[in-house]
Amino acid sequence: MANEQGITTEEAADVVARLKRRMIDEALPLWSGEGWDAASGGFIDRLHKDGTADRAAPRRVFVQARQIYCYAKAAQMGWYPEGRAIALKGMEHMLARAKAPDGRPGYVHRLTPEGTVLDGKRDAYDHAFILLALATVYALDKDAQVRAEIDALLAFIDAHLRSPHGGVHESLPPAMPRRQNPHMHLFESMIACFDATHDLSFQNRAGEFFALFLANLYDKQKRVLGEYFEEDWSRIEPVSVEPGHQAEWVWLLKGFERITGCPTARYRAELLETAVRCHDTATGCLIDEADVDGNIRRHSRRLWPQTEIAKAWIAQAESGETGAADKARAALVRLERHYLSHPVRGGWYDQFDREGKSLVETIPASSFYHVLCAVTEAEQVLA
Repeated sequence: MANEQGITTEEAADVVARLKRRMIDEALPLWSGEGWDAASGGFIDRLHKDGTADRAAPRRVFVQARQIYCYAKAAQMGWYPEGRAIALKGMEHMLARAKAPDGRPGYVHRLTPEGTVLDGKRDAYDHAFILLALATVYALDKDAQVRAEIDALLAFIDAHLRSPHGGVHESLPPAMPRRQNPHMHLFESMIACFDATHDLSFQNRAGEFFALFLANLYDKQKRVLGEYFEEDWSRIEPVSVEPGHQAEWVWLLKGFERITGCPTARYRAELLETAVRCHDTATGCLIDEADVDGNIRRHSRRLWPQTEIAKAWIAQAESGETGAADKARAALVRLERHYLSHPVRGGWYDQFDREGKSLVETIPASSFYHVLCAVTEAEQVLA
C-alpha cells in the first residue's frame, strides 16, 4: 500500500536501517576522507558535485564544529569507532586555529583553507555549534580539558554576548536583525551539555532559552515562531515563518521536557501543526518560507527542513502520539528519495526549486549534522 507520494509500507518499514547503513558505509567515510584536509588540517567546507574536495572554499567555523559533532556522535552510538579519533583531531584543529587567534576571546567566524583568519567576527550561531561539538566530545571520555573548554566558552558568552534585552547579541560587533536561530541552537547546546555533564546549571541555562521562546520568539495567538526581531525583541513585519525551524523546536522542546520535566506538549503540537501545512504538494517536502497565515513565500525546499520534520515526528512518537512513528518514517523516505539520492555516495542535494531542479551545485558539509542527527534519533526511537 502506498500513500499520496507513493511511499510504500515496505519502503517506510526499512528506512531507518537503510539510512543507518548509508551513514556508516558512505557518509562517514566520505567526509573524513575526501572531506578532511590532510595538508592544512580541518574539515573541507564543501565538495564539488563529483565528490572531490573544494579545497579553495573558505572554512566556516560552525561547519568545523558540526563535523566534530557528527564523528563524536557516530562514535557514541557505536556506529563508527574511528569517529572518536576523527572528532578529537577536528577539535584540536578548531581550538588551535579558530579560538582567539587574534588575541581576543571567543572563536573567529571563518578561516582560509590554510587555517588563517578570514573573518574575525564573533558569531553567536557559531558559538552555539562549538558548544554542541564540545559537549558531544565530552560525552565520550569525560575529559577534564574538554570540560574546561566548555566552561571557558560559557564564560565568553556570559561576558561578551549576552544582551541586556535577553538572549544574546547576533555577533561581536553586534549586528541586526536579531534572529531566533542562534538562540534555538544555544538551547540545543545547553540540553546537550546537561546530557554530557548532568550539571544542573545547564537545566537553568536551557530554561532561560525556553523562557525567551515563550516570551518573545513564539506568537501564541498565531502559533508561529518568528525569525527576525528588533533589539528589544519586537517582531519585524512581515513576519517570516520557516517551517523547518518550527519543526526543529518541536524536537528541542521534547529534549527540554526530558531533562527538566517541564511539560511542552501543547507548544509541540501547535508548532507541528503550523510546520506541516507549509509543504510542497508534489513531494510532501517542507518548503523554505511562509507567512503567518501559511501562504508560501519561497517555494524552494532545502534539505535540512526535511530532517527536522522527521525529528519532530520522532519526538512525538517518543511521547506516544498515535501515528507519529509512521509520519516520521515517511519523512525519512522523502529525505532519502529526494535529497540523499545523489550520485556521489555519502553526498546529498542541498536545495530544489518548486519544479524539482537542484539549486546548489556543490555538496555542503553543513548538511551532515542535520542528516546524522535525524538518523541517530530515528534509530533510538523508531528502530
